[in-house]
Amino acid sequence: MDDLYLKYLKSLSVQYPTIAKASTEMINLQARLNLPKETEHFVSDIHGEYEQFLHILRNGSGAIRNKIEDVFGSTLSQKDKKSLAALIYYPEQKVEQMKLHLSQEDLLDWYKVSLHRLVAVCKESSAKYTRSRLRKNLPPDYAYILEELLSENNRVVQKEEYYNEIFDTIIRINRAKEFIVAISTAIQRLVVTRLHIIGDIFDRGPGPHIIMDHLMKDNVEVDFQWGNHDIVWMGAASGSWVCIANVIRLCARYNNMDVLEDGYGINLLPLATFALDTYKDDPCEIFRGKTMVEVPENELELNTKMHKAIAILQFKLEGQVIKKHPEFKMEKRNLLDKINYDNGTITIDGKTYPLLDTSFPTIMPEDPYALTPEEEELMNRLCLNFKNCEKLQEHIRFMFNKGSMYLCYNGNLLYHGCVPIDEDGMFREVLIKDKYYKGKGLYDILEYYMRKGYYEQEDEEEHEYGKDIMWYTWSNENSPVFGKEKMATFERYFIDDKSLHEERKDYYYQLIENEEMVNRIMVEFGLNPDTAHIINGHMPVKTKKGESPVKCGGKVMIIDGGFSKAYHKTTGISGYTLIYNSYGLRLVAHEAFTSTEDVIEKEIDVHSSTVIRELNSVRERVYDTENGKKFREKIKDLEELLLAYRSGLILERE
Repeated sequence: MDDLYLKYLKSLSVQYPTIAKASTEMINLQARLNLPKETEHFVSDIHGEYEQFLHILRNGSGAIRNKIEDVFGSTLSQKDKKSLAALIYYPEQKVEQMKLHLSQEDLLDWYKVSLHRLVAVCKESSAKYTRSRLRKNLPPDYAYILEELLSENNRVVQKEEYYNEIFDTIIRINRAKEFIVAISTAIQRLVVTRLHIIGDIFDRGPGPHIIMDHLMKDNVEVDFQWGNHDIVWMGAASGSWVCIANVIRLCARYNNMDVLEDGYGINLLPLATFALDTYKDDPCEIFRGKTMVEVPENELELNTKMHKAIAILQFKLEGQVIKKHPEFKMEKRNLLDKINYDNGTITIDGKTYPLLDTSFPTIMPEDPYALTPEEEELMNRLCLNFKNCEKLQEHIRFMFNKGSMYLCYNGNLLYHGCVPIDEDGMFREVLIKDKYYKGKGLYDILEYYMRKGYYEQEDEEEHEYGKDIMWYTWSNENSPVFGKEKMATFERYFIDDKSLHEERKDYYYQLIENEEMVNRIMVEFGLNPDTAHIINGHMPVKTKKGESPVKCGGKVMIIDGGFSKAYHKTTGISGYTLIYNSYGLRLVAHEAFTSTEDVIEKEIDVHSSTVIRELNSVRERVYDTENGKKFREKIKDLEELLLAYRSGLILERE
């Protein structure tokens, strides 16, 4: 035994100071290896649609309905099952509704029946957990009582009165509502052990901040595989001017400034003042944003001017970054210097197009990417607002701490977009700084510099490069999370030629059915092609046109089905989610979430249908998982600690 390992064992002995304690932990871990594997829940491309997302968390993508079916089968009517499901999803609101509609006597009966049913579902949901793991998921105020009820043995007649008395006392002392909320919350936590968010919490929808608040306080283990929309917000929080401009422009495009102003408390008054002054006589018609709700005309007019102001700033700032980094190879995306400002046209690849808007009061034709003094001052103030926003910084730190560019977990490869591929199906070599990277190495180096862009404090050059890399990762054709030839933002605004609006996808998406290529990716990330899956999002699956989210014979699953309302017409559904438990994989398609009120009052749940079910031939155990690997390693260390105790190499401490 080398000195370093002995030092580690001595450190371990602090936690397990006796043979008895080390043995007990070994027995505990060995037993846990034989429990069914945890339930994983995969969600992608939420885009701020917090109501639908939070509801899908509450119902576990149908997992709670399945538990109710397993417990009650044909012994409960469909109406009673729906009512019980609604109670579990929204216990507080459902109890208040029943109080309004039932007499006092009927309400007491309803309480008792509901408590019995909830305990039965909770017991089924907790079956694969150890007592200690279960205790962590129970609300502290009711943990003891819930543990008693969940350990109930119906065959022990002598204890029947004991359990009934618990229910009667809960109801008699007016704690039924609180207890129902507690046990329903426990069920929600127990049906899903780990949540994987495969990119894009931010942009388009009204509540990314609500989603982040929920994830930070919830008890579910969560990890993020960053999407391009997340990364541009990470860049903005880091103080990148070009990322800040992109974030604000996207909020303006979807008439979603409330996210910045109300959600994060970021002061946009400097931008509003600048926009009104600069474009006071300009209708800015092409910058009227998209919206799913009615917006007052005066608010829409101000938003339109702010939209144009920040878009022009974005194009200038992007031009500066592109000139600063010729290795990014994005010179073709600099279009402000291709404009003929006298006749209002632009020349791209030798062809001239008329512009839909020719008013550019802040652009100097001789130096179109230079900021005016007013723009310089505005960006300084916006940058301070973003960097000093405590809530935004908390959310982004959480995303850095819990996230990564990709994740290999329980034999599956999770990433948001793609692996950049050449036409021949081989990994594309990409120049980052002064070295070429491809495949997994490209993912790793981009994540390295992104973390530098947010955290680095000593090396200013590395910090600035990291911020620029976040913008690069947001929009470059070689970025794994973007995966398109270009981001045709300028063309979509200013040029009425659909051919220029096209954003050609990476060859990855053309070759996704090629098993050889898919296997190569799995091997690159250290996975077994015979058993692994690639799970990613980013590209909305056009279900309406017959497109399937399942690719390459089930080896790849693209689970972006369009959470965002902006995509519903294209996809025909409202998102995919994936459940992976000990029995196998279940891919679920969801219809649009109407409202919380519909679930509570009408007991109408989101209609979800299973797209594919991939069952294991043998039920998976914890032994087969990432946690199982950690347990086995710890068991090995504990065995060595026991040997050290018994040989006198390390002394027990009573």
